[in-house]
Amino acid sequence: MGCFGFLKTMMFLFNGIIFVAGAGVLAVGIWVKVDKGSILSFLQNLEGAPSDLNQVLNVGYLLIALGSVLLLLGFLGCCGAVRESKCMLLMFFTIILIVFIAEVAGAVVLLVFKGLIQGVISQVGVKIVESVKKDYGANKDVTGLLNAIMDTLKCCGFNNYTDFTNSPFSQNNTYPSQCCTVSPCLKVNATAANVTGCFPALVKWFDSNSVVIIGVALGIAVLELSAMVVSMTLYCQIKAKGS
Repeated sequence: MGCFGFLKTMMFLFNGIIFVAGAGVLAVGIWVKVDKGSILSFLQNLEGAPSDLNQVLNVGYLLIALGSVLLLLGFLGCCGAVRESKCMLLMFFTIILIVFIAEVAGAVVLLVFKGLIQGVISQVGVKIVESVKKDYGANKDVTGLLNAIMDTLKCCGFNNYTDFTNSPFSQNNTYPSQCCTVSPCLKVNATAANVTGCFPALVKWFDSNSVVIIGVALGIAVLELSAMVVSMTLYCQIKAKGS
């Protein structure tokens, strides 16, 4: 009974955290869909962007769905443990198993279609540069969004400073301050600084943090497997008690 009580307590605490995390993910998903000034809204409004991009940019709906699933999991796990409900615990186990299989399938798809994803990113990059040359310095929303991204990632343009050449902002031969290490940011200074573009900077960040990202992914997988083991153990013990 001591072990049974410990498993119930751990199940309740673990799923309480899942419930809170689900609420947070759901809130972020709703915010992404509502916020018209986000990078996703900017990409969705790109003229001539590849049709495959729309599938990638449905991350807001994905977050809403993920948050809803986490809320349901947290509820089932907590109530199933406290009320010793076999039905809830079995539903919890089934959903975790489905999520785990979906994650494995998603990882396989990413590996198999890596070339396609890189092709889509290249096409999107071309359209982003075209949008920068057309709107940066003329459209306040686009200008503010790109400035925020460059300030955060400490980068310049999508590829480099040449993305701003012939844009409304560079009519006086000036470039964004993020593209230079001295002021004013003239073309000669931007060329000398050669600040990394935002896309290469993002790729570099993922490469340098790949071990951490893989570690987090493996940690999540271990937690999911542990949750399945604990829920099925509780289910079997409750079933044995009732028989």
